[in-house]
Parts: sequence; structure tokens; C-alpha cells
Amino acid sequence: MTLYTKYLKILWKAQLQYRTSFWLLSLGQFFVPFSVFAGLYFLFERFGQIKGWSFAEVALCFAVIHMAFAISECFARGFDAFSRLVREGGFDRLLVRPRGTVIQVIGSQFEFTRVGRLLQSLIVLIWAIQALPIEWTIVKGITLLLMIGSGVCIFTGIFILAATFCFWTIQGIEVTNIFTDGGREMAQYPLNIYQKWISKFFTFVIPFGCVNYIPLLFLLDKNEGHAFLHMFAPVLGILFIVPCLFVWKIGVRHYRSTGS
Repeated sequence: MTLYTKYLKILWKAQLQYRTSFWLLSLGQFFVPFSVFAGLYFLFERFGQIKGWSFAEVALCFAVIHMAFAISECFARGFDAFSRLVREGGFDRLLVRPRGTVIQVIGSQFEFTRVGRLLQSLIVLIWAIQALPIEWTIVKGITLLLMIGSGVCIFTGIFILAATFCFWTIQGIEVTNIFTDGGREMAQYPLNIYQKWISKFFTFVIPFGCVNYIPLLFLLDKNEGHAFLHMFAPVLGILFIVPCLFVWKIGVRHYRSTGS
């Protein structure tokens, strides 16, 4: 963690060398999801509800998934830009250093401008919590935090898998954006509005359902029994990162330098 903190400080100072650019980018990151949220508002303004879900309920779902994505994109950006390290031979330097490759790749790049997206998601989250008649308890508060943490782990896991493919393909594979950007857009709505095969895939393969839909039912007291399972469903999303790290280790063992 000491090394990780040093990485944070170095890149924070580097990005603040151009303060105007930093704050303008942060402002842009604030308004990008805001436009999406505005579209969500007009959708419910026209139709009132979607499959029994109100605007405030979906807004809570929206805030959780966008907050998780912003945190992951900020602190796991090194994996998203990993193809450059492989292509230019920079990964060779990481292998000869006396530290694990995961911490070095994570520390290679941070996107602090994502604070704009994070702030926008936090504002929506606070509004949704106030608008919904939820009887908050310690357990529900912990569940909400686990939902956000679960989303961070899932997005980070997808970034790791995408980076692992670079060991064989050299270049990054754009199809992984289906599960990062596409997953974010899909998971901002409760999964039961989609067809069953989609909801099953994003529950049992890539467990976005453990981030918003299943625990959301518990927060809103819509679960029909099995409260314990709904409460701790986000833990399964957190565990998603474990097999991703295992696949990463396999990729590292099969790495062949590009000779750059």
C-alpha cells in the first residue's frame, strides 16, 4: 500500500501540472453522465414507470452503477491502457522489478478527472435516497456500500480480462467495451426489464445483477423472502475479481516480449 500511495501522489502531481485542463476535463466528465440522466428523466416523464419501477428507484440503480464505474475507471485505468505497455515493450520492465505485476499495472495510470463523473453520481444517489421511502438500517447501509464495491470489482475484473487478451493479441480488443461501457449502460436499469437470457447472463456469468437488481429488491423491500441472499448478493460480484486475477497470472506466464 505504501508503493500504491506513492504511485497516487506522483500521478496526482503530474495531472495537476495543467490545472485548467484537469478541471475542464473533470467538468466534462460531470456533464457526460448528466446528459444520460436527463434522457432517463424524459423517458419517465413520458411513460411514468417501466415494468413497475419508478424514476427514483431507477435513479438509485443509475447512481450506484455509474459511481462504481467512475471509481474503477479512475483507479484501474492502467489495465484499460495496458496494450501500450505490451506493444512498446514496457511490460518487460515491470517483470524485472521486485513487485507484483498487478500493483505495477494499476499504479501506471490513474484518471483523477473521473471525479466529475463520481460527483454527478453522488448527487443523484443523495437525491434518490431522499426521494425514496426507504427505512434505512445499518444492514441496508452496508448493503448499499457493498453494491458500489461489487460494481467496482466487476468493472475492474473486466478491465483485467481485457488486458490479459493483450498477451496474445498485442492490441487491445474493442469488443470488451460491450461489457464495460455497454455493461454500464445496461446495468443502470433493473435487469428484469430485459429478456430472460440477458438477465441470466448478466447475473450468473458477469454478475451485474448482484450489483443493482438483487440487492436493490432488498433495499426497496420488494424481495419475496430470502432477505439474507439479497443482502449478500454483492459479495458474489466482489468475488468476480478472483478468477480474473487467476486468468491474469496465466497470461503473464504466456507473455512473449514484442522486442520493442
